[in-house]
Amino acid sequence: MPRSYGYRARTRHLFKKEFKTKGLPHISTYLETYRIGDLVDIKADPSIQRGMPHKFYHGKTGVVFNVTPRAVGVILRKIVGNRYLEKRVNVRIEHVRHSACRKEFLQRVKVNAKILADAKAKGEKPNYKRIPQHPREGHVVSVVDNVPQTLRALAFETTI
Repeated sequence: MPRSYGYRARTRHLFKKEFKTKGLPHISTYLETYRIGDLVDIKADPSIQRGMPHKFYHGKTGVVFNVTPRAVGVILRKIVGNRYLEKRVNVRIEHVRHSACRKEFLQRVKVNAKILADAKAKGEKPNYKRIPQHPREGHVVSVVDNVPQTLRALAFETTI
């Protein structure tokens, strides 16, 4: 049989819904607000075929450049040969979601604003450095009144 080159060729596992997530999307998907400049992840929902992006864009992150009642326009960067091309894709809102890639950064901005306010109140220079997590403290487990227990499987018993 000749090889198929269709729009959804070789997407058997790519456009598959996870266990217990089958069916139509929740109403909250349609109530999400998207604004120009938002970072969004494209993840195609196979239960809605209309407005589905090409399989190449599945899992990519882009910037919203246009908002319409039922869809958003997303700017993506695609590697073609040895260069990046700017692609503009119009995708229905069932197939996009807000990206979490800036969540940590925005949280850090809020923390730094609080550090700055506290430092100004004290008249000091603010310190924004993040400290890496150190190894946990060592400790000794006492065997007094804590006898080690041996775990083993129970023997199989028939109840007939």
